[in-house]
Amino acid sequence: MECMMDQLEQQRLAHILNQTRSIALVGASNRPERASYQVMEYLLQHGYQVYPINPQLAGAVILGQTCVAELDELDQPVQLINVFRRGEFAADIALEAIEHEAQCLWLQEGVQSVTAAESAAEAELEYVEDLCIKKVHRQLLS
Repeated sequence: MECMMDQLEQQRLAHILNQTRSIALVGASNRPERASYQVMEYLLQHGYQVYPINPQLAGAVILGQTCVAELDELDQPVQLINVFRRGEFAADIALEAIEHEAQCLWLQEGVQSVTAAESAAEAELEYVEDLCIKKVHRQLLS
C-alpha cells in the first residue's frame, strides 16, 4: 500500500510541475552557493517564469529577474509559491498564497508547517512540504 501512495504522490507532484508555468520564489538569494539561487537557476533553465521575492534584495536583479520585497508587489499572478524560509514564516506565506489565488504552496526541503498545511487544505490549495522542487522535477520530469 505504501508503494501505491508513493506512486500517487509522484503523479500528483508531476501534475503540479507540468501544470505550473509561473513561480514566486520566496527567500530568493543572489548568492550562487545558496540553494535558493541554484533552484531558481534550474527552474529558469527548464522554462518556468520565476519571480524572486526577498525584502533585503528588492530591486536587485537575480538571474535576469528583478527581485521584489513581497508577493503583493508582483504585478501578475503566479501558480506556485516556492518557499525558502523557516517553517515559522510558512503560515503567513500560506495566507498570502491563498490571497493571490496560487494553485500550489511548495515548502522546500527542511521546511514544514502544520498551520500552513491546514490553511492550504481549507483553501483547497495544493500543498507540498519538506521537498526540493529541483530534485523532484529532476526525478520525475527529466
